[in-house]
Formats: sequence, C-alpha cells, structure tokens
Amino acid sequence: MKKKLSALFLILTLLVAGCSDGEKEGAKGDKPVESSESKTLVIANGTDLSSFDIHNHNTTSTEAVHVNMFNYLVKNGGEEGFLPDLAESWENVDEKTWSFKLKEGVKFHNGEELTADDVKFTLERVAKDDTLLEHGSYKQIQEVVVKGDYEFDIVTENSEPALLNRLSRIGSGILPKDYIESEGWEVFMEAPIGSGPYKFKEWKKDDRLTLEAYADYFGEPAKWEEVVFRSIPEDSTRVSELLTGGVDIAVNIPPTDLERIDATDGVSIMKSPTQRVMMLVARTGGEGPTADPLVREAIDLAIDKQAIVDSLLEGAGKVTRTRVTPGNVGANEDLFGKTLYDPEKAKELLAQAGYADGLELSLSSPNGRYLKDKETAELMAAMLQEVGIKVNLEFLEWSSFNAKYQEKGFGDLFFIGYGNSMFDASLALDRLKKDKAVGETDYDNPETEVLLQTAESNMNLEERNEQYKQAQELIAEDRPQIYLYQLESIYGVNDRVSFEPRLDEMFYVDNITLK
Repeated sequence: MKKKLSALFLILTLLVAGCSDGEKEGAKGDKPVESSESKTLVIANGTDLSSFDIHNHNTTSTEAVHVNMFNYLVKNGGEEGFLPDLAESWENVDEKTWSFKLKEGVKFHNGEELTADDVKFTLERVAKDDTLLEHGSYKQIQEVVVKGDYEFDIVTENSEPALLNRLSRIGSGILPKDYIESEGWEVFMEAPIGSGPYKFKEWKKDDRLTLEAYADYFGEPAKWEEVVFRSIPEDSTRVSELLTGGVDIAVNIPPTDLERIDATDGVSIMKSPTQRVMMLVARTGGEGPTADPLVREAIDLAIDKQAIVDSLLEGAGKVTRTRVTPGNVGANEDLFGKTLYDPEKAKELLAQAGYADGLELSLSSPNGRYLKDKETAELMAAMLQEVGIKVNLEFLEWSSFNAKYQEKGFGDLFFIGYGNSMFDASLALDRLKKDKAVGETDYDNPETEVLLQTAESNMNLEERNEQYKQAQELIAEDRPQIYLYQLESIYGVNDRVSFEPRLDEMFYVDNITLK
C-alpha cells in the first residue's frame, strides 16, 4: 500500500512539474509591451464564443461577452438587490404577474427603438421553443402582455419566486424583433444586434471577436473604443501574451506560473472565488457500472479532492459536496467545505457491488476550458486506479466537448464545471429534475423531484430555502453529480488597467478602466 501511495504522489508531482513551460520567457524584470494609453481592451479566454444566440447556449464564458452587447431587464446587484437596466421599474402584482415599465429612448445598434414588443418576442421565444438550451430556465413564462410601447406584464404558469433572477442572466438579453423577423436568424448570427454599450464589429472564429463602442448607447458612454476577446486555449500561450503585452487580461492562469508573473514588472495576479463547481457527472441509469449507487459512492470516496486543490490548483479552490455555494438562495452550507475520502472503504464498496477484481469505465474531459482540467482528470484517473477502477480517458477541445454535451453523448462519467448566473438553487439543481436528467444522468429520485418541483414555485422564501437544502442532502448521497470543488479564478492583469473579478465571471468591460 505504501508503494502505491508513493507512486500516486509521484504521478501528482510529475503532473504539477509538467504544467509550466517557457522557462526562458518572463524572467524577473521582463516588461510587457507598453500601451498604457491604448483605448483597445484585449481579454484572452481559453475558449471561443459558442454562439450569438443568447437562447441556445449555456456557457458562462459566452455570456461574459454577451453582457456587453445585450441588456437585461434588471441586473442582480447582490446585496444591493435587483437594479434597473432596461426596466425603469417593476412590481410583483400577484403570485403569477409581474408588471414592468421600460426606459424610453433605448436604441438597438441599428437605430431601431427597443419597446415592449421586443421583450415579448425575446421572452416568449425561449419560453415556448423547447429545442433551445435555455428553454428550461424560461418555460415558466406563460406570456408577455404588452400594455403599451414601454409597459408590459410577465405572466407565469405558476407562482415564480425567482423571476427577477431569471431576467438577470443569459437568456433574457432583449433581442431586436423587427430586425430578426425581416432579416432572419442566419443574418442575425452573422451580424448580431443588441442594445448594449458595444456593438459587433468582426468575428474570426476560434481566434478573436472584436466589439466597438456604440455611440448612441442609452447609458454612460462606453469606456473603450474597441474590445477584443481572443481565444487562446493553450495556457502557456495565454501567459506569454500577457507577459509581452499582447493581452490586458488573461483567464485561467496556471498556478505554476504565478511566481513568474509576480516577478515580471507591469503585470499582476488577481484571484477571485467563482460560482463554478467542478464535478463528475455520472449515468445513474442503464446497464453501465455507474448505475450502481455503490460504484458512484466508491468513485466519490476514491478521489482526494483536497489533494487536487492543494497540489494541482495550489489552493485555488474549496472542496464541496454541493453545487449551491454560499451567497446563493437555498445554499446548504453544511455541505460546503466538506469532502469524503476513504480509498479503503471505496474498495469495500466495489467488492459489495461485485467488482472485487476491479472495473473499467469511461471519463470524458475538456482540455483547456477550466483551470488544470486535463491534469485534474489525469490525477483523478490515477486515484481511481488505486482502488481498482481503470479509467479510459477522452480529452476533447471545448467546441467538440460542448457539441457532445448538447447531444448528451457521454458515457459513464464526464468532467465539467457549472456556474450559476442566477444566484439561486433552482438553476444549480435544474439539470437533476427528472425531465432534464434523461440521457445525461437519468437521475430519478421521487423524493428529490417533489422537493425541487415544489421549491421552484414556493413564494414562502423560508420554506423554499429548506426544501432546496433537503434536496441537496439527498443529491449528495445519491451522487448523480459527484462534486469536487468550487473553483477560484486566477487572472493575469496588465497593470495599465483596473480590474475587479466578479463572482459570476462576467466581463462587464466598462467596469474595467485605464489607471
């Protein structure tokens, strides 16, 4: 046993050591190219934009771009509550009706005025089209009743305690009805139009998206002349671009490069907790090995999550047994900051399940989407091997991974990180409702289902919180999703800009300013 543990930690050490390259670059005293007065902001992501269709993606890094092109009705101000964006005011008339008044004089990027008709077009499309990825978060909307150019009601199928949360995220950026109906979706996807402070200029797929300031924006004038979102999947390339001044902000900085960046004049490191929880998603139905709850528990107990956080991420994470992190409505903090690790018990569970001689399963992982995703998957595979589980690893670039994800085409396990732009447990647990789980986890626990369905429409917020807490306890034991850790974001930042990372990982670029 001692030899096996030594081998495991040798693997871990080699993985960490191998994460850094470019020793000759960025030595102490190297300076990035100076462009302190440039009014072009350049942000390097690990992946490209997935779509301009706000209703047909569920990727945080894509929403982080969209928030500069489209406006929501309201913004989630955290402790400040919900703040006006396109909506000037709103009122909860009754359990199923919310009344809104729009700001007047808001123009889309083609000069057309934004009215209540655009709101109806946008929200009813996503609420009624069940082929759209964001449909599940908006199907609660029965109709939008237009009462005038700037006034409308949103009527929901049932009572809807989290409606404002829904209206402040991904699928509720308001779209231009007339433009889309006259030109068609194909034209919109090539030349998207919103009402935000920045408008579309150019997209070179898998390379960069360029936005430019919109002169007729209804709010404060745009701070930047141009904003460029570059797609740079390779960690080493993103770091090199930061060090040489090619980008102002780089995401997912490898922990092994922190000292090198700290030692370089003109650039700094910024860390921030996120809403993102990394997890293994397991098939609980069918004939595969993960359909057995004993096997899922063994997988959970075999993985030393704290070792991953400490060694691969150098502390840039927090172990958890729930996806609903503190700061979200319905969070069960008794499950946060907790982890289970018992490889000997994992072996016993496998024996009870009939796999005393071991088993084999598949694990699909993105490569380059999340901080140390490939290395984490490799280390988890090594840990599982120690208890008798042979893992067949599949690594995919994000576009391929995302396509397979949308098709629900994964096998036994896949590795993913989910954020939560709603700041509410309803979104965090939505994929575990029976209808959503089909073909992905196939999770079906009647007790959990009742709690999730009841909580979604419960206007008694105290009861609602308790229902979500109970649901999380059941999910933690059932393990359709095996939670690993809440991820901390690590950004590399050029010292010419002032940047405060956000918990939701959004890039509201007008909050990023020249010093």
